[in-house]
Amino acid sequence: MNYFELFEMKPSFFVDEKALRNKFIANSRKYHPDYFNNEASSIQEENIDLSTLNNIAYKTLSDFDKRMEYILEQNEISINSDEQLSNDFLMEMMDINEAIMELEFDFDQDKFNEIQNNVEIIEKNNFDKIQPLLLSFENQPFEKNDFVEVKKYFLKKKYLLRIRNQFSKFASHS
Repeated sequence: MNYFELFEMKPSFFVDEKALRNKFIANSRKYHPDYFNNEASSIQEENIDLSTLNNIAYKTLSDFDKRMEYILEQNEISINSDEQLSNDFLMEMMDINEAIMELEFDFDQDKFNEIQNNVEIIEKNNFDKIQPLLLSFENQPFEKNDFVEVKKYFLKKKYLLRIRNQFSKFASHS
């Protein structure tokens, strides 16, 4: 059973968080193993499996990145971080990585703030470009190329997250 079916929701990159949570709670009550103590072992096992599935599905669908990855996987789009991103994006990231390396040797608060702002702008621009496509997913069939565009966004987002994680090196400076 697919996670969206379990929660009786239409597949979407943007889910109704409240409806998702309510369905999760309802399923938690419905499949809770304690309610099946007096049933046959096969029914107990089935409900343990459904309870586990409910928890995993909720954890996946309640997180935007995990939900995006799940939708891609469901549509047979492999997430392979070794795939090549555009040269323009990689050149931009190389410049940012070099600036971060320079900060490691000679910290400058203004430069640090500038790099953080640049990363935020790149993240926002990437999201603004993909958002209309993500929103259209519920209402129109996606072509393979549409999923490939979502995948490119996802890989860029992961790359930018790794860069953001490098900022923690400078926590004592800010």
